[in-house]
Amino acid sequence: MTIFTSKSIKKGLFSQILPIFSALLAIFLINGCSKDSVSEQEQMVSYAKKNNITYTTDATGILYEIITPGNSTKPTINNTITVTYVGTLMNGNQFDAGTITYPLNQLIKGWQIAVPKIGVGGEIKVLIPSSLGYGASGAGSIPGNAPLYFNIKLTAVK
Repeated sequence: MTIFTSKSIKKGLFSQILPIFSALLAIFLINGCSKDSVSEQEQMVSYAKKNNITYTTDATGILYEIITPGNSTKPTINNTITVTYVGTLMNGNQFDAGTITYPLNQLIKGWQIAVPKIGVGGEIKVLIPSSLGYGASGAGSIPGNAPLYFNIKLTAVK
């Protein structure tokens, strides 16, 4: 004879509901992630169209337009580069600009992918998904999960 107590009924009900709750949570998280990715890509494409950027899509999700290819001296991940650049958010707000000399392998992943596409004297416009920029945490005035636009001129490779 089985005796049902309020404790055993609650335990049985919980064990039946838990798998359903887990499945719904997984669906929600998967849809939430893919929706954000699509939205980010749409932001980048919209920005490119509004700013007359005729882009090529890299397999990594970066959109880029080579304005000037530069010479045959292209950097590798182990080179130190000197660039002049302007960085902008998708809302058009500039967050940074300047000239830097830095090892390419210490810069954001998006730059590591994009900058070697041009040689010294070259210029590239790049739209970088947040996953190849500053990710969910952001940096300084760059919010988390922000795709970024850069206009980069490569002036030296060492």
